[in-house]
Amino acid sequence: MAEKPRLYYFNGRGRMESIRWLLAAAGVEFEEVFLETREQYLKLLEDGHLLFHQVPLVEMDGMKLTQTRAILSYLAAKYNLYGKDLKETALINMYVDGTLDLMMSIALISFKPSDQRQEAELVVEKAKSRYFPVFEKILKNHGQDFLVGNKFSWADIQLLEAILMVEELNATALSKFPLLQAFKTRISNIPTIKKFLQPGSQRKFPPDDHYVATVKMILQI
Repeated sequence: MAEKPRLYYFNGRGRMESIRWLLAAAGVEFEEVFLETREQYLKLLEDGHLLFHQVPLVEMDGMKLTQTRAILSYLAAKYNLYGKDLKETALINMYVDGTLDLMMSIALISFKPSDQRQEAELVVEKAKSRYFPVFEKILKNHGQDFLVGNKFSWADIQLLEAILMVEELNATALSKFPLLQAFKTRISNIPTIKKFLQPGSQRKFPPDDHYVATVKMILQI
């Protein structure tokens, strides 16, 4: 029996959360090693495991994988969530890159000084004016259940994660996007994702002050 993937990261979302989502959606169990001290991080560096001195780090299939986008691409291909041909893969990449941009802008809010955190409202407005209309149009134009090839893919997983992150900032963010509302319900009810959304799963909570302080201490930000 193959060993479970082992994920090295902080005990929070950050860049690892999309990797957790993709593994969970594929029905793959994984283990986590949480970085809680500067010494843990330095040991990974000394052992040569962090190619560019950055986490996430994922151990699987006899490899030590770094760089979030590379890890996600590998997982999507391995678990048949990357389209049936190069054209579908290109579409998935476009949609994923867009949602990752949005998600990163949300993730960075917690690391800003408290007097600048009103940026959350700007991020929500950007989601409603730049990102959600794109995906509403995609769903309308092809009239299918999924974003690419009428088959569940990495793009669907990533979009649901992004939607839920925006809704944590503004619960009514999808009010003018009926097709995205239906999409959210549909994808959330896929058994593996439904399980990941349940309390007690390995899905992480939004970052709090303790998480931010831990990251800053370990990385000396």
